[in-house]
Amino acid sequence: MKTDANVVHLNKATAEQSPTSPVGRLPVALIQVRDKAAQQLKQNLQSLFDNADDTLFEMADRATSNAEQNAFFEAMRDLRLKRKNIERGFLQKVFESFANLNQYEIGKPQPALDSVSFDSLSLVQNDELEETVALDAMVAKVLSRDAVALGHLTTRLNALISKKLDDKSNPLGPTLLSEYFLDACSGLGVEIKVKLIILKLFEKYVLGGCDVLYAEANQALISAGILPELKSAQPRRQQRPATSSYGHSAGEEGMPLLEGADQGVQEVFGALQDLLSQVRGSAMPRRAQVSDALPITSNDLMRLLSHMQQRAPAQVNIEDFDLREQLEQLLERASSKSGKTRVVGEVDEDVINLVSMLFEFILDDRTLPDSLKALIGRLQIPMLKVAVLDKTFFSRGSHPARRLLNEIASAALGWVDQDDAQRDSLYQKIEQVVQRLLNDFVDDPAIFSELLAEFMAFTGDERRRSELLEQRTRDAEEGSAKAELARRQVEHALNERLLGKTLPEVVVRLLQEAWSKVLMLTCLKHGVDSDEWHAALQTMDDLVWSVAPHEDPEARLRLLELVPGLLKALREGMASAAFDPFSTSEFFSQLEVLHVQAFQRFKRAAPEPEVTPQESEATSDAAQADIELPLLELPAAEAVEDAPAMVEVVEEIILLAPGQTRPQEPDVVLPDDDEALQYVDSLRVGSWVEFQEDEEHKLRCKLAAIIRPTGKYVFVNRTGMKVLEKTRNALAVEFRRNAIRLLDDALLFDRALESVIGNLRKLKNA
Repeated sequence: MKTDANVVHLNKATAEQSPTSPVGRLPVALIQVRDKAAQQLKQNLQSLFDNADDTLFEMADRATSNAEQNAFFEAMRDLRLKRKNIERGFLQKVFESFANLNQYEIGKPQPALDSVSFDSLSLVQNDELEETVALDAMVAKVLSRDAVALGHLTTRLNALISKKLDDKSNPLGPTLLSEYFLDACSGLGVEIKVKLIILKLFEKYVLGGCDVLYAEANQALISAGILPELKSAQPRRQQRPATSSYGHSAGEEGMPLLEGADQGVQEVFGALQDLLSQVRGSAMPRRAQVSDALPITSNDLMRLLSHMQQRAPAQVNIEDFDLREQLEQLLERASSKSGKTRVVGEVDEDVINLVSMLFEFILDDRTLPDSLKALIGRLQIPMLKVAVLDKTFFSRGSHPARRLLNEIASAALGWVDQDDAQRDSLYQKIEQVVQRLLNDFVDDPAIFSELLAEFMAFTGDERRRSELLEQRTRDAEEGSAKAELARRQVEHALNERLLGKTLPEVVVRLLQEAWSKVLMLTCLKHGVDSDEWHAALQTMDDLVWSVAPHEDPEARLRLLELVPGLLKALREGMASAAFDPFSTSEFFSQLEVLHVQAFQRFKRAAPEPEVTPQESEATSDAAQADIELPLLELPAAEAVEDAPAMVEVVEEIILLAPGQTRPQEPDVVLPDDDEALQYVDSLRVGSWVEFQEDEEHKLRCKLAAIIRPTGKYVFVNRTGMKVLEKTRNALAVEFRRNAIRLLDDALLFDRALESVIGNLRKLKNA
């Protein structure tokens, strides 16, 4: 059965709920619309980010000053690092908006994007004004194009939910989608010029697909029988300009594009060549100038590389392999055979140098496990051949070869060297991809697209399995956290009433062993603010009072009135907690003796008064409740001879869960402004970290959940299985002694290219 996976926190729940539709419970048709829309929005966002690099790189190349160019490079880096957080934040907002559809809003609603008054606009800073104007224009364009389909979708949603919507409050409307994206991008430290470019990309790749989004959502609701009489026109497919290999459609209004594919590739690659030419002799050896040297063609270079590729040993020390040196040796042999000096052409030499520098970064990257570096290092020749054939390899983020390398690195993030490589499916799959490229790739780059699709299908299956297990781990930890909180509440209640008191041993044992379970169950089922919880506490208070010595003559009457109801409450509570009936019987036998002795003490302290109407009525009530009450029938000597064993509760009562041992020493207490704590607080769910367990062993794991009530950080391995849990302070101590480090999950190739460009620029300016 399909259910809504969203969690609506209790403290966010509204006071007024629909009487027919509980909070967070959406109709099945609406859940299907939400899931399908989220999938399409996610794909559109990925297209946005895949093309954002190209656009910003192009803008950097066309910059008129170093400062402006640096701003675009910094924006590229910031966007790569925060890409996943932006995607996650945007989609989370979409899911939350659907989860709240069956909740009435309390308080004054927030103004929509286009409801800002001119008076307020006059107070907004120029950057915010530009941003607001851009958003208004984006929303207006979608509304003018898809108003009918959006209106029909809003009408159908209103037929399913309790809270009434309009087009502005529709969770799939352009107004809210734009707000969600802008909110998700709030952490980007970019200038307004860059932010406007990103918003333009959002308009193109996300809002540009709203016509299809609305058409599919309406069709899903029609199939579910929701207002089928509303007829919407089919989404019109706009005739887009021809898309260049650089990743942009030429001439699109408002986009900073190059005039054509060839020009775009040449300008980007030309910028890289310019950086290379200015550092030859320092960052890399300068090519020897031979007057009669004959450059080989790119086709000849491809044949040499294929020769090297086919004869590359399966096991090679990546640190000893120098692609440029190997190629130079082949050229020397070719030169000696032909009698003429053969060299690589300048353009191809620059490609070789760039790819070599990229792989130098990749093979030095601490994020990649060492055992997988050897596999990825064998991809250097196939990647070089792709770069020789297609220069968009350096400029296009969506290039299949780049994406394949990035996907392999992302999948390997949680792989540890201690894994059994021969039995590990991920290692075998990566090895299979590498071997396919080495064996089959000659000069047709289409093989990269084929292998990319296969590898993503493989990792998709693994990810779904790990996410399922990870969710179960989170659910189990959250359940344990609730039980732990309830246990603390019960401990507090017991210690508040028993600590420092001297009581009969049987009563202390009854409360600690039996009644604590009743309190736990009550706390978990009803909470500490419920009448049931307060009633259970009152029963415990009454029991403690009933066995304590009293000098007040009126206490006798109170005890007589109290005992029948007390015994009944104790029996019912222990029965509800499924406490051992034999132990229950023993407890009650000993408790009966204690109560008899209490009444005998009253008799010895003072002559027995005449039975009052109240006492008679209480005794009658006890009889009707089928509770034995032989309080006044035993002789005084028989009842007092055996004095009860008394114990003084001097240590705090600690309740242990099944299998739990005594709590260890508390964590080291660190000041709130400690730098290590700030590192811990910067961790986000989904972050990958590496623990240095000892000199030889490392543990890679992902932060799966932060259990706020207990302060636990729960980590899982790449299969989703729990491998570690730490408190906030314990993690801070690990950071202090450098035993933990955060793994960079940004795209590997993009980080390598960024590093190469940064190093070349430093050498140029040195």
